[in-house]
Amino acid sequence: MNYKHTQTGYFIIFASLVVVLLFGFILSTTDFEPIVFAIMLFIVLILISFTTLKVMIDENYLRIKYGYGIFWKRFPLNEIVSARTVKNHWYYGWGIRLWLWPKMVIFNVSGFDAVEIKMKNGKIYRIGTDEPKQLELAILQAIELKIAEF
Repeated sequence: MNYKHTQTGYFIIFASLVVVLLFGFILSTTDFEPIVFAIMLFIVLILISFTTLKVMIDENYLRIKYGYGIFWKRFPLNEIVSARTVKNHWYYGWGIRLWLWPKMVIFNVSGFDAVEIKMKNGKIYRIGTDEPKQLELAILQAIELKIAEF
C-alpha cells in the first residue's frame, strides 16, 4: 500500500509573503546590516519550510515532511496500533505542536482535520490533512498488511 499526498498551507504562504515584503521595506529604508539580513533570511526560510506537509506511506513507514525537508518524522507501521479521523481545536494552531492535555504531538499546516495515530508505546500523534478519510483508510490498510506479514 503506497500513499502520497501534499497539503498546502495557503495562509502560511500569505504570511510568508507579507513578512518578505515587510523585511524588504525595512532593508530598503535602513542601512544594510549583514547580521540583520541573515536573521531575516533565517526567519523567511523557516516560514517557507512550513508551507506544505507531505504525507507518505510505503511498505514500512508512515512519513511526514514539511516543505523542503528540514522538519520530518517517520513512524514505523508495525508500531502504529490505531488511526482515526479527528478535528483539531482552533487553538491547537499550525506547525509542530506539543500539546500537554491530552498529551500528543500535532503536525499541521492548514485547517482542522487530522488523523490521530496511537503508537504501541502510548504516544499519540495528529497529522493534519485535507483528506482525512483517505489518510485514515491508507494507514489502517498499511498496518493491517504489516500485521498479516507476521
